[in-house]
Amino acid sequence: MTQSALKQSDLPHYTLGDYEQWEGNWELIRGIPYAMAPAPSWLHQELNGNIYSALKVAIGTCDHCKPNLPVNLKIAEDTIVQPDVVVVCKPFKEGLYLEKMPDLVVEILSPSTSDKDLNLKYELYRDAGIKYYIIVHPIDKTATVFCLDPNSGNQYLNMGIYTSESYRFDLSGCSFDFDFSSIW
Repeated sequence: MTQSALKQSDLPHYTLGDYEQWEGNWELIRGIPYAMAPAPSWLHQELNGNIYSALKVAIGTCDHCKPNLPVNLKIAEDTIVQPDVVVVCKPFKEGLYLEKMPDLVVEILSPSTSDKDLNLKYELYRDAGIKYYIIVHPIDKTATVFCLDPNSGNQYLNMGIYTSESYRFDLSGCSFDFDFSSIW
């Protein structure tokens, strides 16, 4: 059987119990394991820190919303991902996995993850009801902001591509302006 003839039904289907036994850094998406690339590049890590810091400042004194760096986000029993940055609003139970869906997720593209971030994670975050999904292109110094369509609730609208502009995020609990020029 050729590799192209394989169907998803031919592949093993893994769950959280399996995931917890694995060594190394993995994501589990719809039962399929994805090995995380070697440590992200210097630029990726720098952007990650800059985005987190800028979100922390922009959110300011809001008692409801908190940004965080990579966490194990459990979307389903067979789907655990590690977004680069999340913003969670309202209280949540702290543990090994974040089980409350964040209001905002940021993924920074890298050559080894761009296809997964642009397609698979886009669908996952949309289907999970995550209001905002930001895809950061480090080489182009652009960030594309997607927001769930309030009329359909299950489609992302492309709100624009940002480099040095600000965008107003309305989260459950607070609103803030985010200056994209501060992350580069």
